[in-house]
Amino acid sequence: MSDRRNGDQPPRRERAAPVGYTPPGHAPPPARPRLRPDLELTDAGAIQRGTHPGDRYVRLVARHDVRARLRRDEALTARELEPPKTSAGRAWRVVKRALIGRPLASSQAIHERLTRVKALAVLSSDALSSVAYGPEAALAVLVLAGPAATRLDLPIIVAIAALLAIVTVSYRQTIFAYPSGGGSYIVASDNLGELPGLTAAAALLIDYVLTVAVSVSAGVLALTSALPALSPYLVPLGLLCILLIMLGNLRGIRESGTIFAAPTYLFIGSILLVVAVGLVRAFVLRDTAATGVRPAFDPRAYGPPEALGAFLLLKAFASGCSAMTGVEAISNGVPALKPPESRNGATTMLWMSGILGAMLLGVTALSHQYGLLPYPSGNPTVLSQLTEQIVGRGWFHPFYYVVQAATLLVLVLAANTSYADFPRLASILARDRFVPRQFAFRGDHLAFTVGIVALSVCAAILLAAFKGDTSALIPLYAVGVFVSFTMSQSGMVARWWRQRGPGWRAKAAVNGVGAVATALVALIAGATKLISGEPLFRAFGHNVHAGSWIVIVLIPLLIALFLAIHRHYARAAQELAAETPVDPDAIRHTVIVPIAALNRVALQTLAYARSIAPAVTAVHVDEDPAAIAALREAWRRRAERAPFLRDVRLVTIESPYRELTGPLLAYIDELDRRDPADTLTVVLPEFVPAHWWEQLLHNQTALRLKAALLFRPGTVVTSVPYHLERGQARGTAGVAPRAGAER
Repeated sequence: MSDRRNGDQPPRRERAAPVGYTPPGHAPPPARPRLRPDLELTDAGAIQRGTHPGDRYVRLVARHDVRARLRRDEALTARELEPPKTSAGRAWRVVKRALIGRPLASSQAIHERLTRVKALAVLSSDALSSVAYGPEAALAVLVLAGPAATRLDLPIIVAIAALLAIVTVSYRQTIFAYPSGGGSYIVASDNLGELPGLTAAAALLIDYVLTVAVSVSAGVLALTSALPALSPYLVPLGLLCILLIMLGNLRGIRESGTIFAAPTYLFIGSILLVVAVGLVRAFVLRDTAATGVRPAFDPRAYGPPEALGAFLLLKAFASGCSAMTGVEAISNGVPALKPPESRNGATTMLWMSGILGAMLLGVTALSHQYGLLPYPSGNPTVLSQLTEQIVGRGWFHPFYYVVQAATLLVLVLAANTSYADFPRLASILARDRFVPRQFAFRGDHLAFTVGIVALSVCAAILLAAFKGDTSALIPLYAVGVFVSFTMSQSGMVARWWRQRGPGWRAKAAVNGVGAVATALVALIAGATKLISGEPLFRAFGHNVHAGSWIVIVLIPLLIALFLAIHRHYARAAQELAAETPVDPDAIRHTVIVPIAALNRVALQTLAYARSIAPAVTAVHVDEDPAAIAALREAWRRRAERAPFLRDVRLVTIESPYRELTGPLLAYIDELDRRDPADTLTVVLPEFVPAHWWEQLLHNQTALRLKAALLFRPGTVVTSVPYHLERGQARGTAGVAPRAGAER
């Protein structure tokens, strides 16, 4: 196909064949011309397409001489850079490649579309894994009133299962209303405004950090429950898990449903099998081993006893609600599902809710039947005790270790879910200018590098501060989770009220019930901690507990930070003005070159400055009048051999107080006041040592001047670097002269 414009025949284009493919009867295509190792030449109209697996990527490449292309506008495509020249750079490149692999091109950002079966594994691992710590969190509160009080855990979990059903029905409507992904921040911002949206965003970011810390600590407890010898290493093992997950995400791992499905379904199958066998043994066979009650622990080991009452029950209910974390993940990930996305997402939501409810009720019923109590240290876990009670433990009972391994894997997978959600939410906030723009940057492997590292650092600090104790982290969980739930459901109510489409009253009622229910839980979780007056750190044994009021304080602090960042960006956009004229013909240069002596370096810098502007001023600052007089005499003699110096004005400034930067800036200010329409350019000769440590041997005058001029509006700073001679003669500006030449 050809196209004629103004009588010119465009260069012939052909579609690039797949790598390694040569059409029959044709010679292999010639190699693509290259300008530099890190650039390749392509047409300005080159196209790359493909958003789903199977799409072909096409690049149109012109066939003509490279030199001819350089005489016209050209489009360049950056190639992967060649190895660095320095040994330190090469070493860092090797380490970086070993840790996070080779860089990925933007065209490789292909995501797998998930079926319902795979979506259940990928998007529900966070919610389903909460079975490992949710029921135990409620028991840990009830045991403060004595072992008998723990028998109230079953009614509490039934209430939580009912709340789960309400939230599930509410979020199904969100899935249909937002098929492009209905995260709490998007829904609240879209329907309630900026402040509710930021409230949801702050709660979600805190929730994602807690998800990593809680999931990793619970996974390590599952490991140490099976291998007690590792118990002293809870924190190092947890930090190692966070490091490995971070490195995996920096490498750009993808949400592969096939890979991620295995641990999730192994966990579901093993827990349901334990529940089924336990129910048969306890309620059908009624054998003594199945109905035996474990000996009671000393209540004093759990801390100061509390009276059993409404307040303690509400506190246990709020802690047990940590089992509902991650329920909204399917609503956020609807675009990742196969069409019809909304219907598949809603169905997956029902599956997840049903499986989670069954596992919660089954584990709690059996723990209730066996009279299991949580250990003060949290190790072994209640789930480990239950599995040991039902299937046994030891070399002749390998299924126990299967359950513990599945629990560890699904909890690590749940932590990895936050590594997809936290950086993505942070990038959306960066797009809206509520967090630094660095969070929107994709690294070498198409991952939001800054978000991943920030999440890892925060989770690691939290894990270390609470000594890897899951029971100490759980109280922080409920507030953030249910605040985001409330913002999302309230936003849906406002949406139905504003649109008033068919059946809007029923839809608003469903989301309204969800909003009220989740708001009550958030209030309960916050009020129980505030009323109890629980301090920031309260120690019993080696455990550390903290109140959820920390989250209540963090949310408004984060909102204030978001607004401050947004105001900065808004003010910068409004105040941003061209400090130099945008018309090249309107620019009048006034060039200043600070010099220390009239040597080869100064001459090179002055020659460069004279080449870009007719008005050049050399400025010399010195404390010694004799040295100033000597420089003026040397300047007069040198001008006889270098005629361009006759067009350069020499200004000397005596500095009796031995200051360099102050007098120079005062002189620049005076020039600016005299000719405000001129563009001031300061050309600095800058010494570049051969090794980094040689920087310590020099006074870094140019660096200090650049730092002082950086915040001066309307001043352009240009550096002319010069290097030590490295074995070959170089005579261009910015490079040291040959050995023995006059300096």
